[in-house]
Amino acid sequence: MIIDKKECLEFFLNNEEFLVISHEHPDGDTLGCAFALCEILKQMGKRRAFVCADEITGDFSFMTEGFVNDELSSPVRVSVDVADKNLFGKLPEDIIGNIDLAIDHHMSHTMFADKVYLENRAAACEIIYDLAKSLPVEINRYMRNCLYTGISTDTGCFRYNNTSALSFSIAAKLMEAGIDSARINKLMFETKTKSFLKLEMLSRETLEYHFNEKCAVITVNQEMYKQSGSTEHECYPITALPRQIEGVLVGVVIKEKEDGSFGISVRTDGDIDASEICARLGGGGHKGAAGCRADCGYEEIKERILASVKKSLDGIDL
Repeated sequence: MIIDKKECLEFFLNNEEFLVISHEHPDGDTLGCAFALCEILKQMGKRRAFVCADEITGDFSFMTEGFVNDELSSPVRVSVDVADKNLFGKLPEDIIGNIDLAIDHHMSHTMFADKVYLENRAAACEIIYDLAKSLPVEINRYMRNCLYTGISTDTGCFRYNNTSALSFSIAAKLMEAGIDSARINKLMFETKTKSFLKLEMLSRETLEYHFNEKCAVITVNQEMYKQSGSTEHECYPITALPRQIEGVLVGVVIKEKEDGSFGISVRTDGDIDASEICARLGGGGHKGAAGCRADCGYEEIKERILASVKKSLDGIDL
């Protein structure tokens, strides 16, 4: 059931224990939402805990350091920045199948929760910021750092076409009140581990062009993780690589998972809708950035994603 802001606020006011849940391979937006929301709940005198299927990388330690889950007995369950239940990863089915409230900004949201608060925003952290302003809490420096991280990462440091005037406005208010923007920007956009750098170098060797070089495809497999010493959790920045190539309108990254399945990330430019490309394979996301999954073999999934890309390119004046 879709709810409005007033009903969402009442949900937080009327409940006492909350389990806050992020999506697998957590990025800045889902973590920024989760830890900002946990701080909101703590200030309100509520009990809260955080859970995610995957480890949180060290670049987010400024959010996680010192954070301790409260003991919960019968919490309501709140997901943040999760568009589909498949994105919870390997969390127990008891959690995945019983989400009380989903807060999200993806218009491809699949309505898996009892209540859904959905706003078409550049980042889910923009929604949490709005909620915080209407609740009896102080938006302190810790919360501001979390929220800025989510907004800056989901807008590509305010470069992606989802960036709105509101994104700049909220970021400006957070900066005016005081945040560690230089440190956050360096961590999020300018720092690479040595293992990730090796993974990036290996992935670049797989680059393929398709459709008159309007589409570029990069593959990351399990052998590359072994050779580089990197992990799937570090792989996220590679999703931007193919789209950064001059003349490329659709960038695709195919990532092999430990269980042999594949995750596909799509980034697009101009009028090409990434969520439409991925929806044909059961996925979704935003116009400029989307994803999907497949359990078939590598050659089959590459063929299927390229067929979907071709359908979208055929409708564009190149």
